[in-house]
Amino acid sequence: MLMTFSRHTIFFFVTLGLLICGCKEEEIKPVDDPTTSTNGVVLSESHFPFQKLSDYQFFTGVLSEQTPNEGVYPYKTASKLFTDYAKKKRFVYIPDGEQMNYVADDELLDMPVGTALIKTFYYDQMLPQNESKILETRVMLKTQSGWEFAEYVWNEDQDEAVLEMDGMDIPISWDQEGTNMNTDYRIPSETECMICHKFQDDPIPIGLKPQNIDHDLDFGGGPVNQLQHFISEGILSDNVPGNINAVVDYSDVNQPLEERVRSYLDINCAHCHREGSHCSYRPLRLSYSETDIPSNMGVCVEPDEFLNSALTYIITPSNTERSVMHYRLSSTDQNEMMPLLGRSVVHNEGLQLIEDYINSLTGTCE
Repeated sequence: MLMTFSRHTIFFFVTLGLLICGCKEEEIKPVDDPTTSTNGVVLSESHFPFQKLSDYQFFTGVLSEQTPNEGVYPYKTASKLFTDYAKKKRFVYIPDGEQMNYVADDELLDMPVGTALIKTFYYDQMLPQNESKILETRVMLKTQSGWEFAEYVWNEDQDEAVLEMDGMDIPISWDQEGTNMNTDYRIPSETECMICHKFQDDPIPIGLKPQNIDHDLDFGGGPVNQLQHFISEGILSDNVPGNINAVVDYSDVNQPLEERVRSYLDINCAHCHREGSHCSYRPLRLSYSETDIPSNMGVCVEPDEFLNSALTYIITPSNTERSVMHYRLSSTDQNEMMPLLGRSVVHNEGLQLIEDYINSLTGTCE
């Protein structure tokens, strides 16, 4: 009969054998110990995901205050991914002694095994109390075999978040700049996460690219460039070029309109509309580095499916009513809206941005 032994049993017999033989005893390290802590953070590839967010010790003090532990660094993308007007806090954890490496302006930083990305979604003015409330925190861990997801839902007391991988809807109401809004906020399932977070069928992060973080953030001592800050902290190798082709903040009206539109499409749409991703069969290529070509944005490109006889091109110059992109962004119908996931209400400011761009285009499509 085939016998199996636990890791602890094997450890005991190996140690006993060394003592009996009189051999020099060497340190025997466990392959993966979930109690092993580096820089105060607790991670274990074989035990991922933990059942509670607090188990990782990404944060110190009151969990809801999101004060990063040693080795955990906040970061902020220049343009914001729209998720039903939820606000976000982003953090990256790099194991002690490890570094990220620059690959290209529009490619993810090459992150070492053991890297964790943490993103928290919250609202500042939840009704009826008009209070700040966290809804979810997502964790991505880079393992030996690739990236893995974990989704945590916060409790009513706001003192813990618990693992929930099957997805759920949370009815919410909030004040959006003076307007009371309501929706069923969607906590994505693991399968839903993969729709946006994949490349060539492998799970990947989205936001931590040089083009997205090549701007200033206050880490406590005044605004500094995030890439340079990571280099000075020793978590990013000093091989980053000084002329990053960076996106802009699409809400900044002082930036050129086309740059704002390209930045908006990059953060909200390009993770699906690129080669090797969920919507790669579509004609659009919406990453910032590709939309310098108007046809990649859909200008004068015929749609590849029928939605409405009035919709002649994905973007029809000077005509929003004939533009598929405007139609999809203004819809909340699950069969017609874009993006497919991540929103249940219309992003009015984003829609207005696209409308302004369409109306700025002149000429006709041949």
